[in-house]
Amino acid sequence: MSLRRFLEDVEREGEVLHVRNELSTRFEIPFIMKEFDNKGFVLMFERVKGCKTKVVAHISGTRKRICKALGVGEERLYERLIKAWRSPRKLKIVENGPVKEVVEKPDLSKIPVLTHFERDAGPYITSGVVYAKSHDGEVENVSVHRLQVLDENHLAIRLVPRHLFKLWQMAKRADKDLDVSISIGVHPAVILAASSPVPFGVNEFHVANALLNNGLRLVECENVEAYAPADAELVLEGRISVKKEVDEGPFVDVTGTYDVERKQPVVEVVGMMHRRDYFYQALLPSGMEHRLLMGLPREALIWEAVSKVVPKVNAVNLSFGGCGWLHAIISIEKQLEGDGKNALLAAFAAHPSLKHAVVVDSDIDVYDLSAVEWAVATRFQADEDLLVIKNVRGSTLDSSADQETGLTTKMGIDATKPLMKPKELFERAKIPSNKRVERLTRKLLGL
Repeated sequence: MSLRRFLEDVEREGEVLHVRNELSTRFEIPFIMKEFDNKGFVLMFERVKGCKTKVVAHISGTRKRICKALGVGEERLYERLIKAWRSPRKLKIVENGPVKEVVEKPDLSKIPVLTHFERDAGPYITSGVVYAKSHDGEVENVSVHRLQVLDENHLAIRLVPRHLFKLWQMAKRADKDLDVSISIGVHPAVILAASSPVPFGVNEFHVANALLNNGLRLVECENVEAYAPADAELVLEGRISVKKEVDEGPFVDVTGTYDVERKQPVVEVVGMMHRRDYFYQALLPSGMEHRLLMGLPREALIWEAVSKVVPKVNAVNLSFGGCGWLHAIISIEKQLEGDGKNALLAAFAAHPSLKHAVVVDSDIDVYDLSAVEWAVATRFQADEDLLVIKNVRGSTLDSSADQETGLTTKMGIDATKPLMKPKELFERAKIPSNKRVERLTRKLLGL
């Protein structure tokens, strides 16, 4: 179960666009990535200036492609994710794999790491899946972190106060640097699992193995006490220093705005292994792929939480305009007055970073923002259906929130049909059609 095999499947379906012009890693490749963001294509950059390695981008750039990678229909996606979180599967450790075709001394200058935006502090690895374990071997963690290239064998890693940060703190108390593997170019299930909100102590590689039906294999690293996917394109072996920190950033986060500069730990890269003709997997900060990988697992949490307070949840969309993180649209089957507000409260509890949420009926497509706006226009009364929650924890990714405390004000909109009024008042008018006029319409549209 490799990125390479998945790319072959996507290629057969005509979804890979090959870019054969020579392009620079500094702004040029990212510019093309941004222009083709949300267009549905995987991009393969065949000629990279000053480097023989190809760059591949937008792997998980659509919901359809993520579902294809997991072998599941979109209607069962959340169930599949949650089942893997609850029932991770241990996997095999093998002696060798394609990623060990070349084992060499590290030189980050040979890797086509991209510089994305004009004010970025430098080149950034954005698709690195980082594995680490506690020094007693009891806790393993896999997560995705941005990594700023400092020189040929040093990186700065952004550690938010989550699981890897906790392992690093444990290492600091032991005064011993933390061994890590950084895998680049992995199957979409692996990076999605690494982005999942599972409890501390759950090995996300085991979650990925469950998503891949026991198809993931790991190898031991050569120079550090860590594991990595045997079928990865590239693995960097490193140690996160418990003493050395540098200024990291600025860098564009999921909101499309610059995150602040701050002191972050240094990673010393002590080894490198890769396929002979490895692909470098790029991920555009704030692009559709970034927002899907961050948002989809939280959509599943919202879906599960809201399902406990209303009869049925049809769909959840952490919208692109809401950065795939701050805005949710939730479609429910409403049976009683108050279901909409209960759904809103459950959504805010499930995803604490959520800032604004809209609940709609099942006849509204959560991905059609015009339809959502229509529901707000025709089914919402601010004095009855507006929910405002002041001074609660939000997300520091929101530039308007308190950047020190994370406090914000949240807003929920219940745009479901009031049950006390005739349902005919809220139905969209339709024009009857027949097969002849439908055929003519398709002809006129050139379909």
